[in-house]
Amino acid sequence: MSLSPVEYPHCWGHRGASAAFPENTLASFEAAIRDGSEGVESDVHVSLDDVVIMFHDPSLERTTNMTGLIREREWYGPDGMENARTKKQPPQSIPTFAETVELLMKEENRNVLFNVDVKVFNDPDRLFSLMHKIISSHDEWETLLAPRIVLGLWHPRFLEPAIRHLPYCRRSHIGLSPYIAREYFWDSCEAFSMNFGALATYEGEKFRRDCKVAGKKLMVWTVNDPRQMMEAVRWKVDAIITDVTKTWLDLRATLQADYEKANSQLGRFFLWTTPWYWLPVQLFFWRLQWFFLEKNGGPIVNVPVGVLPPAIAVK
Repeated sequence: MSLSPVEYPHCWGHRGASAAFPENTLASFEAAIRDGSEGVESDVHVSLDDVVIMFHDPSLERTTNMTGLIREREWYGPDGMENARTKKQPPQSIPTFAETVELLMKEENRNVLFNVDVKVFNDPDRLFSLMHKIISSHDEWETLLAPRIVLGLWHPRFLEPAIRHLPYCRRSHIGLSPYIAREYFWDSCEAFSMNFGALATYEGEKFRRDCKVAGKKLMVWTVNDPRQMMEAVRWKVDAIITDVTKTWLDLRATLQADYEKANSQLGRFFLWTTPWYWLPVQLFFWRLQWFFLEKNGGPIVNVPVGVLPPAIAVK
């Protein structure tokens, strides 16, 4: 038996095709698009001189030949971050948000969605106002660009600034905790981007079911193991976010050809033999997420957001 192709999750490149190329670089984004990904996921930070850059960590040292906090370093100049290069080969520069938008606006890439992971270390008003200037500088941005951008928000205090500065962007909550997702983001987001382990629990199953009933789109990260990919297909999620874009796209093609064979080869036993997927372990990490968000983003409370614009489907 073969399922219809439209029933299979989209492929979103996590920091691009980051298993093959340095993460969060134009080369990585382009590789994910060439592989056939429907979307690209990346992260944003702001430099001291107001340049929005695509980078995961708040500091430079893990992935580049420079050190220091991004918010304390300038982009331009002899010692600026524009001169940084990745440690992973082949060496790449850090792309700016503006450069990434240029890539998305190329005619051949105008079918690609862009999931912006908004790190909690940012000042949301400053970040979103800078993003709006870049987005709105393009011709026909309201129709050709804005509908393809998904803002991924971890902390509820980012909701009101996102709606105020970028009302035209789709919104998703990124997280590990179904409780935080329900309590603080349910009415304000069209989609939820959740860690695979969180969705594998009993609480995760209930959350998946409620998303389907409410018409919320569901994305799962970071899914690199074919067994996880197959399980995500069984869950009927809308998108798989992965470092190994070609692996998921090849598996998806196999499923379209012979679903039953692939389903039988990629079993579910790993869910019971891997402690990471057990509820007590997940509860620990959900609590850890709470502490992390409050430490770096302030108290987690429900924030009034006023009248929300109409919901936009992510897929």
